[in-house]
Amino acid sequence: MSIEGAPTGLPGRVHASVTNGIGWLVLDNPAKRNAISLAMWRSVSDALGTFVDDAAVRCVVIRGEGEQAFCAGADVAEKQDIDADQTAKNNEVTLAGLKAVQSFPRPTLAMVSGFCMGAGINLALACDMRIAGDNAVFSVPAARLGLAVLPALLKRLTDAVGPGRAKQIIYTADRFSAAQALQMGLANEVVPSGELLAVVTAIAHRIAQNAPLTIAAAKYAIETYVSNAPDLAGCDERVRACLASADYAEGRRAFAEKRPPLFQGR
Repeated sequence: MSIEGAPTGLPGRVHASVTNGIGWLVLDNPAKRNAISLAMWRSVSDALGTFVDDAAVRCVVIRGEGEQAFCAGADVAEKQDIDADQTAKNNEVTLAGLKAVQSFPRPTLAMVSGFCMGAGINLALACDMRIAGDNAVFSVPAARLGLAVLPALLKRLTDAVGPGRAKQIIYTADRFSAAQALQMGLANEVVPSGELLAVVTAIAHRIAQNAPLTIAAAKYAIETYVSNAPDLAGCDERVRACLASADYAEGRRAFAEKRPPLFQGR
């Protein structure tokens, strides 16, 4: 399916599709290095809602159209001549899109090729993992624009790289290479850009073949433990659900029979 941009005349759309258990979200605004508009943020939320309802989707990959950019930031055309009230409303749309990614109950991978800046870094950090091509460039240019980075986004950045690195990224507004991003924790893995799609697809397939309830329980526990209000009861409930699941029985049978397990997510 293709989810179009808003009827504002601004370019940009989000393409959503499912192949072999992998949901793909493609930011398509190459004329602006895949800058993300408010309509595109809404489309990301809508597409993830559709994926939640599709049990066949075991993993989601978010990428940019082409190799030039993952996402070069927010669409600046929407930042022109707006007041503080409208800016606050726009921020709500952005945060809702990021929350939809961060709270998605199954694994999410950011496939980062080329520019990953501002809102692009926020989107990548909302994903569970970031696999980058060696051509990737990371930056948060807010300090060059006079913008404040929202506290919720700073927390996500700090959780990933630590307070010292987060301050360096924000204070300097410098551009960081893929190798630097890997060293500081912005990227989980860096691969040759020509191999990026194949590597990400292979990782996503491996994830999709594993036990969905186990992965969902782990994701929930990790996310709740790094939040300000850990849900220990919710974690325990998911552990018990795994132990009582048909997948756990299938996993034990497959191990005994020396064959790959076929997990159903129940």
